[in-house]
Amino acid sequence: MKKILVTGALGQIGSELITTLRDQYGDDNVIGTDIRSSEDDTCIFETCDVTDGKALCETAKKHNVDTIMHLAALLSAKAEAIPQKAWELNMGGLVNALEVARELDLQFFTPSSIGAFGPQTPKQDTPQDTIMRPTTMYGVNKVAGELLCDYYYHRFGVDTRGIRYPGLISYKTLPGGGTTDYAVEIYYEAVKNNRYTSYIGANTYMDMMYMPDALKAIIQLMEADPDKLVHRNAFNISSISAAPEDFGEAIRKYIPEFNLSYDVDPVRQKIAESWPDSIDSSAAKEEWGFEPEYDIDSMTSDMLEKIKEKYVSN
Repeated sequence: MKKILVTGALGQIGSELITTLRDQYGDDNVIGTDIRSSEDDTCIFETCDVTDGKALCETAKKHNVDTIMHLAALLSAKAEAIPQKAWELNMGGLVNALEVARELDLQFFTPSSIGAFGPQTPKQDTPQDTIMRPTTMYGVNKVAGELLCDYYYHRFGVDTRGIRYPGLISYKTLPGGGTTDYAVEIYYEAVKNNRYTSYIGANTYMDMMYMPDALKAIIQLMEADPDKLVHRNAFNISSISAAPEDFGEAIRKYIPEFNLSYDVDPVRQKIAESWPDSIDSSAAKEEWGFEPEYDIDSMTSDMLEKIKEKYVSN
């Protein structure tokens, strides 16, 4: 990678990824795009709708990029509320981005998700290769996207690569409509109010990951030797399998008076229950050396410290 175009650059992953990429590859070699304009006028940014394939291609040509990181998407809870719009954006945008990569011979990354799994998937140590029959529009989009990226690699030789993300936790960017968003909200509410009401029920385990590990994984995969990539797209990765009470216990080590209660949202709870409790990341470790740095305790310490700093500075 030498010059990188990032779609969805104002989203949860994108807003932090472009900063990380600029630190590593230089400010002039990272171009952020989104459907809305950026307030940061110190970086290269283009307003671009990924459902407009011509505009996306023109943007890539204008900046002479060699890599697309395609992040523009509607997340699980939002996608379930407006499924037709989710298909239009998630699949239409992906096809357009892949076509740009094919036409311009670009390296390509897009994230998948544990949402690609479904109720029939093994819930413990979910294998890299397993049954995938999701029951949400977001999950259907992700399975179709994985297959589409495989197709573009095998049919057209596009260097496609991807990761199945678990829930992502960050202090920098507020949640954006995902089922796992409670794992971000709980930290903010702990700092602000010493309490949190979870919309996900107790004993509901899902895989999670701290954002620094998630960003490192993208770069590590994109820089990996292609000859060692057996799976290439949609690698399982995770570092934490946790339920709401596990976050509560970790927070109480630093905020003893923290109180966790529940008011379960049946829509998001149903989505959560269709996903694995824990997944097997061994393929990513073997093929490109994935190794997370943070567990729930080290992540909690850093999250609480950074959120406190954020409130003090504001």
